[in-house]
Amino acid sequence: MIGDAWRRGAPKLKDQPGFAEIFLPGGEGPRDGQRFRNPALADTLERIGREGRDLFYRGEIARTIDSFMRANEGFLTYDDLAAHRSEWVEPISTDYRGLTLWELPPNGQGLAALQMLNLLDGFDLRKAGFGSPDHLHWFIEAKKIAFEDRARLYADPEFSAAPIDVLLSQAYADERRALIGDRAAASIEPKAELIDGDTIYLTVADAERNMVSLIQSNYRGFGSGMCPTGLGFCLQDRGQLFDLTEGRANTYAPRKRPFHTIIPAFVTRDGKPYIAFGVMGGATQPQAHVEILTNLVDFDMNLQEAGDAPRIIHTGSSEPTGERMTDGGRVHLEEGFPYETRRELLLRGHRLEETLGIYGGYQAILYDAENDIYHGASESRKDGMAAGY
Repeated sequence: MIGDAWRRGAPKLKDQPGFAEIFLPGGEGPRDGQRFRNPALADTLERIGREGRDLFYRGEIARTIDSFMRANEGFLTYDDLAAHRSEWVEPISTDYRGLTLWELPPNGQGLAALQMLNLLDGFDLRKAGFGSPDHLHWFIEAKKIAFEDRARLYADPEFSAAPIDVLLSQAYADERRALIGDRAAASIEPKAELIDGDTIYLTVADAERNMVSLIQSNYRGFGSGMCPTGLGFCLQDRGQLFDLTEGRANTYAPRKRPFHTIIPAFVTRDGKPYIAFGVMGGATQPQAHVEILTNLVDFDMNLQEAGDAPRIIHTGSSEPTGERMTDGGRVHLEEGFPYETRRELLLRGHRLEETLGIYGGYQAILYDAENDIYHGASESRKDGMAAGY
């Protein structure tokens, strides 16, 4: 899987400064069974391990990046790196049928998964059954509604604070749920008074019962393809997710974080750690978080089954970069859903298209406190593994 993606994606970046030297040994991406070495990255990581974060943001690595960007007409400077500060933030959550799903707040999109769950909480998914027309219809329409808020309101809270308490309120979910009818909506009108107002995932648990949910992404494949001299890595390009239209929540601005898609997830039960999980895949992520949780709660799947079950992905909703949904978007169903369900969705006005390749990439750890046992899961769609010792 990695070799195939490497060979397809890397040639697009072959002319970016420093890229071919690292990622195209012998002029092409490595093939299955070939050994790939990156001693420059190994050296970089070892030095950061010895000297700490200041080496990257204020030391020699920062100066190397500054010189590289100046030589290649870039705009990232030493002062930008030196001024960077990471932040501890308070997670946000919603309760769903006895479990609490926790996500990070904007500028990420975890709030969309929570809003979708609040909308679906008003429907009897268990009675409808997995893969039924009602199950898929309710899911798709809930996604459209949540993603309308995602497009308008999710941004760096230092510049535009989304009204999270309102968006997660039961009253708001009840009001917006009324928009879900028997047919597919071509567009979703925003609630007027609110207008002003490539990725890897891993989870790990230890003997002390600590659990960590972590996700990281350079955005498109290898990122920008620009590889600072001697450091062994590419600079990311997540700034592509800014909106270039003036006056919006996610409009580009100096020292502003763009909207981004990477969202680790965590579930508690009765206030105690229960599941750490995540699903790779851009706008797929909040949809898949909801699918995983409903598979576990409403359809009684185990941790592995919840990730392997066929997925629904809806595309074409309004986006934080400015695009608006006007035609209802597209529904992409993996193999495994009945023909009768597909036919009924068409009759309800949904537009079905072929699958989009890989639908995410899921890993999870569940802690069974009663038996003091960890369960691990890693779906079969792409490279990944669950391991314990």
